[in-house]
Amino acid sequence: MKRFPLTVLTAALALAPLLGHAQAFPEKPITFVVPFAAGTATDQIARALGTQITAETKQAVVIDNRAGASGFIASQNVAKAPADGYTVLITTNTTHAANEHLFKKLPYDPVKDFSPVAALGKGGQIMVVNPTFPAKSVAEFIALAKKEPGKYSFGSGSSSSRMAGELLQQMADIKLLHVPYKSNTLAVTDLLGGQINMMITDTATGLPQVKAGKLRALGFSSSTRSALAPDVPTIAEAGVKGYEMGYWFAAYAPAKTPPAVVKRLNGLLVKAAKSEAAKTAFYEPTGTEVFTSSPEELGKFQAGESQKWGRIVKAAGIEAE
Repeated sequence: MKRFPLTVLTAALALAPLLGHAQAFPEKPITFVVPFAAGTATDQIARALGTQITAETKQAVVIDNRAGASGFIASQNVAKAPADGYTVLITTNTTHAANEHLFKKLPYDPVKDFSPVAALGKGGQIMVVNPTFPAKSVAEFIALAKKEPGKYSFGSGSSSSRMAGELLQQMADIKLLHVPYKSNTLAVTDLLGGQINMMITDTATGLPQVKAGKLRALGFSSSTRSALAPDVPTIAEAGVKGYEMGYWFAAYAPAKTPPAVVKRLNGLLVKAAKSEAAKTAFYEPTGTEVFTSSPEELGKFQAGESQKWGRIVKAAGIEAE
């Protein structure tokens, strides 16, 4: 009979409850905490994935929208939650790549306070104006902005949206007035009302307004045109050579969540993201690319993205608030 060292047996006995817990997970509802308002792209992807996880596990997935403060509120909530896998942050590069460069002090650590779970998707943004605005192209917008520096405004309700506008100013050599909002949907509301002149927002928020004729699309922020609106050029095509600014979605659990539970969450989320139902409900209608990863791959990806966003913030001359 083969004998095992006592230390190996002790470790195995210690792991057994954790493995058993992970296999049974989830045994109660999971809460997806979203840093942005209902109706935003992050909210939409959380709901689409939650629906599939409920179908898979027979456990409810509760969506908890905690908008405001550039994602601080939601991030803090998850960072302080029990590390049992039942509270998950469904977020974007705003909270986990951009904020550390835009603010002098964060009430959470985007690395130390979280366990990476899975990348969930990525995509480009759309530059939109009110139909009454005189510019009908990116080139015309830039010409107007050059003629009267500081007169025209752009709104943003996320770091991706803000940085897209900041990068446009930098690369086109124009000066715009930045108007911050708690979410992109609120910024779109003011754009519809004429309170601001332009914004570059996620396609899930902006494109439906374009399709309805309520906003005019000037360009896409990605390197290629969107299949959802192939007649709209990229901003790079429209005159700002080399321009590109996208966004990504990912899931994080509180730090020290058991690896076995993180692995189980990863499996559920990746399977949900790759499902036909999620593609139909979210990915295809919003032009978002299915982009998934292991927990380890997300950690490495986040580190690279943080460095990239830091370079953009520095090049744009933005001082941390």
